[in-house]
Amino acid sequence: MQEIERQGLVPVSVHEGASAAPRGKSRDKKKAAPTVRGVPRMRRRDVLTFTTELSDLLASGMTLGNALNCLSSRDASHQEGLIITALRDDIVRGASMSEALEKHPKTFGTLYASMIRAGEASGALHEVLGRLVLHYERMQDLKDKVIMALVYPVIVLFMGVGVLIFSMVAVVPKFKKIFDTLGSQLPLPTMILMRVSEITIKYGWIIAIVTTIIVVLLYRATRSGQGQFVWHRILLRAPLIKGIVASSVFANMARTLGTLLGNGVPALQALGIVERTMTNVVLRAELKNARDRVTDGTTISGPLAAGKVFPRMMTDMLAIGEQTGDMPSALGHIAQRYENELDRNVKIFTTALEPILIVVVAGLVGFIAIAIVMAVFSMTQGLG
Repeated sequence: MQEIERQGLVPVSVHEGASAAPRGKSRDKKKAAPTVRGVPRMRRRDVLTFTTELSDLLASGMTLGNALNCLSSRDASHQEGLIITALRDDIVRGASMSEALEKHPKTFGTLYASMIRAGEASGALHEVLGRLVLHYERMQDLKDKVIMALVYPVIVLFMGVGVLIFSMVAVVPKFKKIFDTLGSQLPLPTMILMRVSEITIKYGWIIAIVTTIIVVLLYRATRSGQGQFVWHRILLRAPLIKGIVASSVFANMARTLGTLLGNGVPALQALGIVERTMTNVVLRAELKNARDRVTDGTTISGPLAAGKVFPRMMTDMLAIGEQTGDMPSALGHIAQRYENELDRNVKIFTTALEPILIVVVAGLVGFIAIAIVMAVFSMTQGLG
């Protein structure tokens, strides 16, 4: 009966039988079944697509079970197909949408499940899904802006390092043979360059391995514990970067909190959800302290301002929203302001970093060229 219901059909009668599928067909089914290692997980873009399509189907009048059955029957990736099928099966068994979503925390998260629960309570599930679509689109836009700000500098840096390694390994040794044949005294920059080239050729693989190990260890150290806290604090204070990091976190926080409060989620629960969605552990710890100071009957802006970590403008606008009784609107204005500030900080970052990287790479390449030219001039004078 469950298999029939999964196909969107309603069984009208059931009779016990002894027939079984032929061996060949059974074997074919086993071969066709998708296998996914580990816990199934959807990417954020897939979650956005799924939410958009589910909202459209529900808005057209389709029931939740039929809508999920329609989405699960299409040609999708293994991860997405398994998760949507699991959601459909839970709905068929009588579970609510929020309960089904909570079984996949790595895909949907607490924010998604909490808003769906609020939509179920208000009877406007498709409207909540529409707000989730808007929320995830804005969050994806913020992420894309930060990534695009780093693309060009990373390309310039990798190209510069590649040119330097090629020069040390392929170009400089050829000049070294010529200089050794002539046997004249080399200038100091040329001697330094030749020595660096010898070290790169002889011990380059050791340097690469040690550098890789150091980078991996530093990366792991900054992923959790005290190392992550120190790294995130550095990001909030580093020139050119701090504006991007802070603006992104504040915009994300305001959008998420405003979306939750606008859908009827209680303030303390909403702050707890926002705390878990924040990427910077320094600001997350401060928000946790503020949430601990928030009790029934008190405001949110006061505890946030007491920590002196969140900007004064942000807490003042929150206080105005509390006075007018329209917190979602105030948080929407805050999010818009920091999204605009993020755009400005990204432009400043790219505008300032491009010439800095170009000057650094040009300086290193120029040093190689000058060292070789100085040796050539020195030998030319000796021959004269």
